[in-house]
Amino acid sequence: MHMPLEDTLGRNLLAANQHRADHNREHFDAWKLLCLNVMSSPGAGKTSLLERTITALSPELAMAVLEGDMTTQLDADRLAAVGVPVVPITTGRACHLDAAMVSGGLTLLQQRLDPAALDLLWVENVGNLVCPAEFEVGEHLKVALLSVTEGDDKPLKYPVMFREADCVLITKIDLLPYVPVDVSRIEEHVRAVNPRAQVFRVSAGTGQGMGEWHRWLLATVREHAASQPTALVNA
Repeated sequence: MHMPLEDTLGRNLLAANQHRADHNREHFDAWKLLCLNVMSSPGAGKTSLLERTITALSPELAMAVLEGDMTTQLDADRLAAVGVPVVPITTGRACHLDAAMVSGGLTLLQQRLDPAALDLLWVENVGNLVCPAEFEVGEHLKVALLSVTEGDDKPLKYPVMFREADCVLITKIDLLPYVPVDVSRIEEHVRAVNPRAQVFRVSAGTGQGMGEWHRWLLATVREHAASQPTALVNA
């Protein structure tokens, strides 16, 4: 039986992307650089979270951001304002970053600094709960955000995103008094699809829960650096 043409094309596309993602990761590992792919629906608070996290951890970590957006550089400008190197990646009509886009962003980043001098590279993906989880970019870990304003059913309705996530941040918890949602149900649904994920309740606006998230992040960066042997990779 022949596979339908669209299935063949889809498999080939994912295979080509995975090959490039593996190549990106080889570079990250050679640089002992932890790469996090940050994903969520639009408006869940990715950029606000990064603003607060980067500001808090800049004294301890050297960081840079590859900032994905479909048409503007508004979020890239916000992050540059907190003093971190940012490379904007405009995707046009594409609803996610892919490994080739991130590879191009890395080339631009290398024109500005030595990636081996960094501890952490953030990849802020395009706001979408479906496609970003299916296209690896070379990241070591995936971080998914879900705001309390989105309700508690999203991990069940979009299981791929939350199944793939290594860490899930439930954001905007300062709004809990004003929205009809049970945050415990969100956590229950996350664990139903992914029992291994780290889950944190945070508010980038008020700072609630951010300390626990930051401690986990610092420990993760340090553990990753310690685990990576020095390696050489072909460009």
